[in-house]
Amino acid sequence: MANTRRYELTDSEWEQVKDLLPPEQTGKKGKPRKDNRNMLNAMVWLARSGAPWRDLPERFGPWESVYTRFRKWLDDAILDNIFRVFALEAELSELSLDSTIVRAHQHSAGAKKGAKIMKSVEAEAD
Repeated sequence: MANTRRYELTDSEWEQVKDLLPPEQTGKKGKPRKDNRNMLNAMVWLARSGAPWRDLPERFGPWESVYTRFRKWLDDAILDNIFRVFALEAELSELSLDSTIVRAHQHSAGAKKGAKIMKSVEAEAD
């Protein structure tokens, strides 16, 4: 997959984690499993884009299939292992948090709305 799309794994990222995934060919009869790279790309796309499951692009297949695989890999700790591999390579110098997305609790702003403001004793002495 030389042509990487936005929000998807690069070839080098794929090479790092492909052996952590279960085999695609299980030997069971029936409909063949979806491609692991496509499934992982769908999960990465969702995480990086912030879109809801139902907005997953059609190229990844039905969102229900991706969600089912996501839950299975999550329960089997496969995704934990993948994220550990990526965390080892992370460039923390490129990490940034935008404070506009960090929400404070409603009570963190201070006094209640419409509360009576009391002057300090020192202010009254002046």
